Amino acid sequence: MPDLAAIGQALSVWAIPVVTAITFHEAAHGFVADRLGDDTARRQGRVTLNPIRHVDPFGTVLLPLLLLFAGSPFLFGYAKPVPVAFHRLNDPKRDMVWVALAGPAVNIAIAWASALVLHLLAGSEGTLNLWLWDNFENALLINVVLACFNMIPIPPLDGGRVLTGILPIPLARRFARVERHGFLILIGVIFLVPLLGRALGRVWEPLVMVLRPLVNAVHGLVVTLAFW
Repeated sequence: MPDLAAIGQALSVWAIPVVTAITFHEAAHGFVADRLGDDTARRQGRVTLNPIRHVDPFGTVLLPLLLLFAGSPFLFGYAKPVPVAFHRLNDPKRDMVWVALAGPAVNIAIAWASALVLHLLAGSEGTLNLWLWDNFENALLINVVLACFNMIPIPPLDGGRVLTGILPIPLARRFARVERHGFLILIGVIFLVPLLGRALGRVWEPLVMVLRPLVNAVHGLVVTLAFW
């Protein structure tokens, strides 16, 4: 018979950091867009820290659980994208970059704050303190992973938006057309290529190959800055 208490404890120390990371990420996009001239997200109630407004049943709940129970090297998810009418921004090309960077920047800030709390909790004992340690340790990792994953330069990820915003206009227009295929590219990289590799008896995990060194470097930097 499964240990329901252990399962509940395991889910709580992962679910809370995942939902918090995604909620702050999406709210940051909406907040910065609103400050730069586009109030679409605010009018739709998306500039809020209420997770219910941002949760996507598959991306926020099922995908992280599937990755967790599948033993994935990385745990991540996504929320309902915050609506941004880029043409309504004060300077659409420039401000697109700031709106895109807002989400990952907030995740790095949360990761740094989590590392600070871990520093304070170090050596503490007791059930509550251990539960808090697990939560903040997972929050540190999840926020770093979410920030790094979103900065991959493939539209509609934030990195793709940033690259579109800094490229010269002719190149930016061509690159922006990739967005219509962006989700399919991500599905292929995350799921299909590894499945094909396993079917052929090989290890093909391009996402892990890209993310692991980046996540390790950013994680180490955040911890160093927090403990400095």
